[in-house]
Amino acid sequence: MNIEELRDYCIFKPAVTESFPFDESTLVFKVAGKMFLLTDLVDAFSMNTKNTPEKVIELRGQYPSVLPGYHMNKIHWITIMIDGTISDNLLKQWIDESYNLIVAGFSRKEKDLFVELGGKI
Repeated sequence: MNIEELRDYCIFKPAVTESFPFDESTLVFKVAGKMFLLTDLVDAFSMNTKNTPEKVIELRGQYPSVLPGYHMNKIHWITIMIDGTISDNLLKQWIDESYNLIVAGFSRKEKDLFVELGGKI
C-alpha cells in the first residue's frame, strides 16, 4: 500500500474528511469530525489507527511493525509501519476497525449527522 492507495481507501468511506490540523506532514482522516487515522507524509510511512485495548495488545505482540501509538493514547492507538511486512488486506481491515469503532461511539446527534452524510449504522 502506498499513500495514494491509503488516501483513496479512507476518503471514500461515508462522512470522511481529510485535513492537516497539526502540521503539513501529518494527514488526518476524520469521520463526522472524529479522528480514525493519522499518517506521516514525511518520515517513515506509517499510520495510526484506533482499536480496542485487547486488540491493541494482541497486534503489538503479534506484529513487529505494530508499535504503541506515536503521540497518542497507547491503550487505544497503534502506529503501524507500512513497510511491506503486513498485507494490504490486513491494513484495510485495521482501517475499517478504527473507522467502525469511532462510528460505534457516536452520540445520537452524531449518528444522525453521520446518516445525513451518507453513512449507515
